[in-house]
Amino acid sequence: MVSNNSMKIGVFDSGVGGLSVAKAIEAALPDASVVFVNDLAHMPYGSKPPQEVLGYVVPILEDLVNQGCQVIVIACNTVTTTLITELRTQFSVPLIGIEPMVKVAAQKTKSNVIAVCATPTTLASSRYQWLKQQYALGLTVLEPDCSDWSAMIEQDQVDHQRIKQQILDICNKKADVIVLACTHYHWIEEQIQTAAAGRAEVIQPEQAVIAQLKKIIKTL
Repeated sequence: MVSNNSMKIGVFDSGVGGLSVAKAIEAALPDASVVFVNDLAHMPYGSKPPQEVLGYVVPILEDLVNQGCQVIVIACNTVTTTLITELRTQFSVPLIGIEPMVKVAAQKTKSNVIAVCATPTTLASSRYQWLKQQYALGLTVLEPDCSDWSAMIEQDQVDHQRIKQQILDICNKKADVIVLACTHYHWIEEQIQTAAAGRAEVIQPEQAVIAQLKKIIKTL
């Protein structure tokens, strides 16, 4: 078994979103070495065809493997929901993906209305459709237009008033769980929680990823 202090963990995302995941992993596994990389030249991925994104992702993951990363976290819902199966056939190191927490939201909701904040590519993916079919049958799943959120966050030009209004609209439609299904959105999580306070719980997958990472490390 590999000890935590000799473990090298790769974390990849299209932009700054995955940095919040990398920081959470560093806090949970302080003895591990965390290597974070992104692809600012081609972000956002959320509006690009999956095969185009694949061409960007493979060389970056190859570089992480060459740097000695023994496990890689794909801190991008878009890549996970569209490409993770294909990527796992190309890489022998374990790949941990991040996908919309539809199952958890479905378990938590009391109003039977949940909201999923995600990129257009994630929402269009067959994996996301499967998650809804598997776990959210009989529920109302709201999918607000977040198509420009990643770019706003990346450019540090967030339209706070518009996002607040979008969250209030979700709450007014009775959603009591809001899923952040893009790691970029973790950077405005506090604002979303404030807008939804007392009406909806906001969930994101960092702790679930850390739990899965710890399980995989034990097997290495």
